[in-house]
Amino acid sequence: MNTIILKLSKIQLDQLKAHYAPFTVPTKTPYTLFVAKKSGVTITGYTSGKVMFQGTNAQSEASKWDNKNATVASNTSKKNTSTSNGKNNLPTGGLPKDFAKKSIIGSDEVGNGSYFGPLVVCAVYAASENLAYLKEIGVKDSKMLTDKEIRQLAPKIEAVVPFQKLIVTPKKYNEIQPKYNAVRMKVALHNQAIYLLQQKIAPVKEEGILIDQFTSEANYRKYLQQEKNQVTKNLYFVTKGEQYHLAVAAASILCRASFLAELDAASMKLGFVVPSGAGSKSDQVAAKILQQGGITLLAQYAKLHFANTQKAQKLARY
Repeated sequence: MNTIILKLSKIQLDQLKAHYAPFTVPTKTPYTLFVAKKSGVTITGYTSGKVMFQGTNAQSEASKWDNKNATVASNTSKKNTSTSNGKNNLPTGGLPKDFAKKSIIGSDEVGNGSYFGPLVVCAVYAASENLAYLKEIGVKDSKMLTDKEIRQLAPKIEAVVPFQKLIVTPKKYNEIQPKYNAVRMKVALHNQAIYLLQQKIAPVKEEGILIDQFTSEANYRKYLQQEKNQVTKNLYFVTKGEQYHLAVAAASILCRASFLAELDAASMKLGFVVPSGAGSKSDQVAAKILQQGGITLLAQYAKLHFANTQKAQKLARY
């Protein structure tokens, strides 16, 4: 069994905690922030800022967060970046030479770790001739941008590059979630967004497809077999993909902008601010929604399988 230990910043730790919120299990272990179990991996977060991943797929799961700061406590697996031809020792973290200068389709998602709001997946085709402009207007990792900057950048990106967004509202999410676990749902959405974008840009052909890695390539392809329009060629998987090509960075920004717009719309309808994330504020807002319209109303705005639902029910005495 592999054991991987990461040392994360407070911001990273908060992001990780929110991401695994749907998979948390009760714990009374001292100095432990949370324990989650996902895909055969046990993830334990500590007050010290360290996070331990244990299980057969520990390396793959840990590599989503900070591969550079990982300490391998037992046997290791292959690197966290891979391509469709199985070569893992290519330049630039598994990508071909000069990949950042090529015409690429990049895809990313936002909202998976947030209790409120939709799950948004976007694919962007960034042709080589558009890369200089994207860089000039400030396209970069969306985590380095404020919400205001993201809202301002999104229309500029949409005006210059082909893209395909898929937005799964909480209502739709709750309908399909019992049949689709989190990984399968994202595989289906990434694949469909990429497929539809390919139809838009045809007969132009991208030089590669970079997916911001959220699971191993083997796992992605396993779930891909269940999809109708399978995109299988020239796929590359890299964690923090926005650092390797502006197509992923642009996709991330468009996802985030749509996610924020959906939260704004929900806030307008309810008459109070609907937060992102999966912390205590979400519990309190969910309790308020329950008191207004019960679980039926909450299902329109929140992903009900998160642990926040039970916490909100206790707060609302529902």
